[in-house]
Amino acid sequence: MPTLAAGSPKPSRLHAWLSSVASGTPHRPAALRDPRGQRGFTLLELLVVMAIVAIASAGVVLTLRDSSASDLERDAQRLAAVLESGRAQSRMQGTPVVWRAVPGGFVLDGLNPPLPPQPWLSADTTVGALLQHNPAPGAPHASTDRLSLGPEPILDAQAVVLVARSKPEIRLQLATDGLRPFALVPVGTALGTTPGAMP
Repeated sequence: MPTLAAGSPKPSRLHAWLSSVASGTPHRPAALRDPRGQRGFTLLELLVVMAIVAIASAGVVLTLRDSSASDLERDAQRLAAVLESGRAQSRMQGTPVVWRAVPGGFVLDGLNPPLPPQPWLSADTTVGALLQHNPAPGAPHASTDRLSLGPEPILDAQAVVLVARSKPEIRLQLATDGLRPFALVPVGTALGTTPGAMP
């Protein structure tokens, strides 16, 4: 590093900065130096911490979702697919197929080859009611113990209500007007009307 001789001019700022970089100790202007020697957080460090907090809180929110309601909805969606599959197989084979609830699950009778009873995905799911449209004007829906899935292409209007055992107030209804597929509809929807699928 050059030294100053008596009477020589002071080195420029650029010269001082280049000297400090060459020596491995970068020079920071006095205005940027903290007199206590402490350093604050950089913007990047703050953004990383905020991203970690956001991801963690999103994970907590997702785990706090009511598991009874989501389990019941998952079983209802699976049941809708099973009922439509049973309808298609009944028409394809030309034989009557009947869905009925059994303890802990359900069974499709009439399939060739027969299937064993299928359990619910959640042990908390049970069948609250099976309803069939009563064609008499003003008559209440008839309660039944099975759903007929064919082989006729147009069925009677039917519905099944699924209930969470641990929270009986949580109920979902799958219904068909006999022509359209089984779909989730608001509980208590009148049978024989066109069901509007729930979002």
